[in-house]
Amino acid sequence: MNGGLPRRAVATPARRVVTAGCLVVATAVFLATVPLHRDFFDVAVYYGTVDDWVHGGRIYDYLKPGTRYGFTYPPFAAVSMAPMALVPWPVAVAISIVLSAVASALLLHWLAVPVVRRALAQRRRALAGTGGHEWFVLTVVGCLFVLLEPVRDTFSFGQVNLVLLALVLADARLLATGRGRYAGVCVGLATAVKLTPGLFICYLLITGRRRQAATAAATAGGATLFAALVDPAASRAFWTDALWRTDRIGELGYVSNQSLQGVLARLQPDHPSRALWALCVLAVLAVWAYRARAAVRAGDDRAGFALTGLAACLVSPVTWVHHLVWLIPALIALADAAVSGTDGGRRAPRAVCVGTYVVLCSSVVWLWRWDSTGPDAFLGANTYVWISLGLLLFLPPRRRTPPYADGSAGVVTNAVGATRSAAGWRRRGADCPGGPGSSG
Repeated sequence: MNGGLPRRAVATPARRVVTAGCLVVATAVFLATVPLHRDFFDVAVYYGTVDDWVHGGRIYDYLKPGTRYGFTYPPFAAVSMAPMALVPWPVAVAISIVLSAVASALLLHWLAVPVVRRALAQRRRALAGTGGHEWFVLTVVGCLFVLLEPVRDTFSFGQVNLVLLALVLADARLLATGRGRYAGVCVGLATAVKLTPGLFICYLLITGRRRQAATAAATAGGATLFAALVDPAASRAFWTDALWRTDRIGELGYVSNQSLQGVLARLQPDHPSRALWALCVLAVLAVWAYRARAAVRAGDDRAGFALTGLAACLVSPVTWVHHLVWLIPALIALADAAVSGTDGGRRAPRAVCVGTYVVLCSSVVWLWRWDSTGPDAFLGANTYVWISLGLLLFLPPRRRTPPYADGSAGVVTNAVGATRSAAGWRRRGADCPGGPGSSG
């Protein structure tokens, strides 16, 4: 005993420091030695493209030496990446890593921190001194985050996915904190860089945020027009030719394409049905619109943004594994359901959450890299598609948080942790800034 406390309790903080340090080291060693590294392939394409462009080349004519892969993003992406031509290759790689790391920190701060704090607060009576546990839990969450295959591939490819996701959720944060009048710019910029985030403009529109949707569309259009003024020939080449040539990106049936189009291309390698794909896309969009609107009406904007990320991955013609970082908001929402409520109410979400996480770390789809035919391949090679579909259909709504042990009122927390009282959402409805029906 020491000061009336058990010796074990006094030693616990030190053990947590040691445990956290060992966990970080083990995660770093694993990432450095086990997963397949992509040698910053995509950032090499970006770097080579802009370097060739500023020296008189054409954006969509450049191919990475020794490959048939070139720049596939809209011209504004090349304009925004042009400063890379001013730095040597190692610095370009370092910039890519730093940007993804900063984006990751922001995502964890906006998405995971509120879940951790709420879970610890709900257990304040059972776990003495929960405040001291927060840093340790967040360290564990950070390690789990970087082990996800889409995250580690985004880093090792030098991709921009995490940065674009952070841009989209920056607008979600503005909506959540009552500053919705400023929202839309970041979604527009993300859409101008890569077309996939464009579905978030539709999300703003169908959930009654017409002002924000207009801002996002105007921003995307303005950025696209600016790129056209900088290089009219490149814009003409992209919108009339490069955009429609999926062979420049890769084979639609390649196992890394975890979209609905990828599933159909693996089922029908010679002539995948465009009509069937269009019907599947319409069905997914109908489910997404219904569930997203229902989520916002219930005051759960977090779920609305998460569902939009899921739908974007499914309907995009090409969704490489590293694009699946758009599933992260849904995974954290699922984790929130797994740690909220009573023990009995947590069992099913907990099992689904753990299973989904393990699969998304496993690289399981690559088992069918060389042969994606047959019934086993239909199930296994499309595993991430089935996860996206399952989350789109069954992502659990946020539970109303009960009063805490200290007597504070329960709250509803949205996508990035800002709070609204449940009664306030219902009472104010369209008048709530950033809430359902708001255009402010």
